[in-house]
Amino acid sequence: MAATATIAGVVATSSVALAAAPAGPSPKPAPASQSMTALPTAPVEDVIVTYKSKAAEAGSNAAAKSDAAAKAEETGESLSFERRLAGGAALVDLGGETSKKDVTEVMNAFRADASVASVEPDIRAYAMAVTPNDTDYAKQWDLFEATGGMNVPGAWDKGTGSGVTVAVIDTGYAAHTDLAANVVSGYDFISSSADARDGNGRDSDAKDEGDWNATAGECGAGSTASNSSWHGTHVAGTIGATANNSKGVAGIAYSAKIQPVRVLGKCGGSSSDIADAITWASGGTVPGIAVNANPAKVINMSLGGASSTCPSVYQTAINGAVSRGTTVVVAAGNSNANASGFTPANCAGVINVASTSREGNRSFYSNYGSIIDVSAPGGETRRATDTPGTITTPENGILSTLNSGTTTQSAENYKPYQGTSMAAPHIAGLAALLKSAKSTLTPADIESAIKSNARPLPGTCTGGCGSGIADATKTVNAVTGTTPGGTTFSNATDVTITDNATVTSSIPVTGRTGNAPAALKVDVDIKHTWRGDLVVDLIAPDGTVRNLKASSSSDSADNVIATYTVDASSEVANGTWKLQVRDVASGDTGYIDTWSLTF
Repeated sequence: MAATATIAGVVATSSVALAAAPAGPSPKPAPASQSMTALPTAPVEDVIVTYKSKAAEAGSNAAAKSDAAAKAEETGESLSFERRLAGGAALVDLGGETSKKDVTEVMNAFRADASVASVEPDIRAYAMAVTPNDTDYAKQWDLFEATGGMNVPGAWDKGTGSGVTVAVIDTGYAAHTDLAANVVSGYDFISSSADARDGNGRDSDAKDEGDWNATAGECGAGSTASNSSWHGTHVAGTIGATANNSKGVAGIAYSAKIQPVRVLGKCGGSSSDIADAITWASGGTVPGIAVNANPAKVINMSLGGASSTCPSVYQTAINGAVSRGTTVVVAAGNSNANASGFTPANCAGVINVASTSREGNRSFYSNYGSIIDVSAPGGETRRATDTPGTITTPENGILSTLNSGTTTQSAENYKPYQGTSMAAPHIAGLAALLKSAKSTLTPADIESAIKSNARPLPGTCTGGCGSGIADATKTVNAVTGTTPGGTTFSNATDVTITDNATVTSSIPVTGRTGNAPAALKVDVDIKHTWRGDLVVDLIAPDGTVRNLKASSSSDSADNVIATYTVDASSEVANGTWKLQVRDVASGDTGYIDTWSLTF
């Protein structure tokens, strides 16, 4: 067993997570109806009139009906008494959509009546956590795309990780405003001051001082010179980046607390330091160190080293963490080899995570084997046949929080990485959602739920990828006893998309009552080369347009296969809904294969 553990965010090496070239232009922010930064202006169709207790209208529907008729004659509006509310007030129908001026006139007429105690408009309320308004959320395919994504948005209906602390045992924390609100105090467990680069050994400051190597061979035979990875901050963002703050990305458990625990510095980290970090993070006792004031119920370790067996120092620490109720998630490794030869992936009591691509295949670098428990999106910022170290498909990586410094910290930024290091925090985030939704779940319960509710890989996996790709919504629904409902309407008629053309496909919706839901599911399957050419919109029966996907000149991947969640609660459900697809560039064509609406 080597004395150090290295980051598992690397492709077929043991150094640092693969950095990526800057992504393309940011997509347009979600429309107000989805982002909820500004509520939609809905027309007022009713007013609520409360009569004074001694007034005849307070207890008599007939009197209230007569009063509504009198006010109608007075204002010239089509008013009618609709029903009595539970609190005793009368609901008065304005006879359809009414202008603000007319609503004001009606309300003034009621207010002028000495028998009226109050009058107010019957306003609309909206779901406040449907689609995050984070500006780069549209690039987080790993959360929502139907093929390679983890079906996260539907899980947010049941919780967002509140009350759960997730320890990220990694390189520490590089300050980032998209994480700061969720970060709690951690610890630096690097005992070597030279490796820690902070002038001392262990201390309570988990700041990432950088893990760069100045020269080749500095960290042993075969090691290469490299810049700082800020790996722990990238992992932390996938788990708990702040959502709905109109910037950057959204974490999977965006209301959970992130506890940075530093174990990886210059030339990796030692198993003795990592084992103590596991114990401390989970609330155990480490000699000479104050007990953790915020013990974690989930630990993420996107790190590893080569070893045919799990070292006892790791296994003892993991056993202790699990006994204290902490779920331990680890990365399988990136050597395209059997995970049984890597640790802590081969330790008992952990959730061992392999990586999948945007297309739903095992990522070309991911370890595999019978000890894999489950898979999750880890991305591919290049193809297997591309030159190692190059970035050819950044849009297919995992976008998260980072820092721009080459050695020491500089300005915060965002970049896509690839690796099982990126897959593991998806499962750690899901574990936090589960623990938040049902606090009585044990680590064994959480592992079982994740594995039993995973879906088969839509692509290929040679060697073994566990139970499949984790499905966040299905898993959370399973542990909370929620059976997803709703009726699905579909259109499977192909519609050809030619260059620079706009086409639509229609779905007539009938048999529904009232308005569409605040979490209308729109499943889209569009076959088209260079999908960045496409703008995809949902058009409601009244003509309201909601953007589902913006165009991007840098997104060269094929096909749009995704599930979008739309707040359509201001729309009448029945009627003809349309999927509109605009091709805004030349050179690539395709067709709408299928699409559906689930109410």
